[in-house]
Amino acid sequence: MRIICLMENTVGNELCQSEHGLSLYVETHNQNILIDTGASGLFLENAKKLKVDLTKVEAVFLSHGHYDHGGGILDFHNINPTAKIVMQKSAFGDYWHKSVTVEKYIGLNPQIREIENLILLDGENISDEKIQKTKTASELYKGDPDLELRTILQKNIEIFTIKYERKEELVCWPEGNIVLKERKGNEYVQDDFAHEQYIVLKENNKSILISGCAHNGILNILSEYRKKYESNPDVIISGFHMRKKTGYTAKDYEVIRETAKVLKNTGILCYTGHCTGEEPYNWMKEIMGEQLQYIHCGDVIEIF
Repeated sequence: MRIICLMENTVGNELCQSEHGLSLYVETHNQNILIDTGASGLFLENAKKLKVDLTKVEAVFLSHGHYDHGGGILDFHNINPTAKIVMQKSAFGDYWHKSVTVEKYIGLNPQIREIENLILLDGENISDEKIQKTKTASELYKGDPDLELRTILQKNIEIFTIKYERKEELVCWPEGNIVLKERKGNEYVQDDFAHEQYIVLKENNKSILISGCAHNGILNILSEYRKKYESNPDVIISGFHMRKKTGYTAKDYEVIRETAKVLKNTGILCYTGHCTGEEPYNWMKEIMGEQLQYIHCGDVIEIF
């Protein structure tokens, strides 16, 4: 399996340009997919420079409904109109960065809703909204609304999500999430990240867990993975959403170090970047050593 980072905040290959965003191209023995598309169409230019043919991509999996992961979807669709776009239906929420000094919309372009090959999920199942949208095109699913999703996922790709009643149920929850809100009417409420989905890739009896930003906390995501698969993944590729512009508190430092200690004890090889932040990465690296690697824009990971 080969994974190429087409977009990340930093450049690892001088042929590439970077932006605040993430996009991963995944090449398995029988399928090519994309996970996220960065904040714009810039990842397409990087793909050309890296000689990655995105017209052969069969599906795009959106990790969650923020612009820096789905901002390039329409640009991608223009060059590959047949690829399926798979996301949670809640990814179309009205998402904002809201703090004392910042009020910025960070959600998706609503025009993405018009893509014919869009597959909206509710957890791990096709949503009622998607079924309703395609009701007149029965030939698309041949009488089975789950058929198309199964067709995509049968090639050693699986999806899962996290549901919880209260934030307090989660451990080592990144405090940087506090400024991330969903606008409902005239109110801003804490984003519960129900729109976040996690992709599991399996090949050669090995498993890779991929998350865009791990807003729900990588340890909680890993815990849910263990419930589902009764084991740990062999590799994790994920931002850890620990980066902050306002400085780090003692609690931030505690969460970062505790996360690193737990991951170290699992023995899982971890690749991170994007929203993890340089300082948190360095603090985690002190604990995890070679078990933690940074993935830059243009980097190539050969796995198994």
